[in-house]
Amino acid sequence: MKPVANPFSGKKILIIGDVMLDSYIWGKVDRISPEAPVPIVAVEKRENRLGGAANVALNIHALGSVAVLGAVIGADDKAEIFANLLLEKNIPINGLLNSAERKTTTKFRIIGNNVQMLRVDEETDSPLPNRLMHDFADHLEKLLTREHFDAIVFEDYDKGVIDTSLIDFVIAKATQMNIPVLVDPKKRNFMDYKGVTVFKPNLKELREALNADLPEKIEALAAICDDFRKKQNIRYLLLTLGERGMLLCYSENDKPCHFHIPSQVRNVADVSGAGDTVIAVTALAITMGATPQQMAVWSNMAAGIVCEYVGVVPVDKDRFLEKLNENSL
Repeated sequence: MKPVANPFSGKKILIIGDVMLDSYIWGKVDRISPEAPVPIVAVEKRENRLGGAANVALNIHALGSVAVLGAVIGADDKAEIFANLLLEKNIPINGLLNSAERKTTTKFRIIGNNVQMLRVDEETDSPLPNRLMHDFADHLEKLLTREHFDAIVFEDYDKGVIDTSLIDFVIAKATQMNIPVLVDPKKRNFMDYKGVTVFKPNLKELREALNADLPEKIEALAAICDDFRKKQNIRYLLLTLGERGMLLCYSENDKPCHFHIPSQVRNVADVSGAGDTVIAVTALAITMGATPQQMAVWSNMAAGIVCEYVGVVPVDKDRFLEKLNENSL
């Protein structure tokens, strides 16, 4: 078979947000502890994986482009593990800012007999202290000045690395440098992202932000989304709807437009990480000058592929490019 050309390669994307270390303990359970009514997990394997905003970087890297993570992590052993995992994937670490005032967010998952039995979170989720936030903004400004980025992604997990002042600073700098800004929001800063290129909430996040029930019918839902989009001065609002696909709202010739893309998933194994794939592919599509419809269809297609795998995985480049070639717009 002739190789399919990869139009997503050769870009450089800055991802600003909350990175995490996903740490797994795999084992076998065959008895209950005599000390308490809890299972004993006999450890068979340990594994560390990149998580949080780093999964967006993994998707961008998988498609042949460069992802730089702009993030604040601890000055601890978990930070060293995280940086080494990035280096193993050939992902740059120059965007990371270490601070002894933070813990490197780590999610410990204990898996017994292939079932998750317990998760333990080690993190600092309070906002960065003012001085550290100032240092982080300076760090990002130097990155933006020194390197050419084709797009900026805010990957917000409400862990405190992003606040209103940082959002305003980065958006102003990006506007000055003519760099598109994309956002995968969470609750804390939801209403602070104004004047961005793409805003990608899911249905639950939008419902909670607006504190209102949202209609089932696409036409009515699109009207609410467009009203929000205009108030926030957002160019494209891409709403993920789970099994119902996606809804893209934008303006063309000063008229509101919407485009509903049904889900393409055939065999859903795990939806974890699908949103990270959507924002990664959307960012690359924007840098290519894709149409709004292409941007939405491509990201939906990529999300459908990752949902067929168990666990958080980046999109399979070869499968994605083949499907893209078969369903080209």
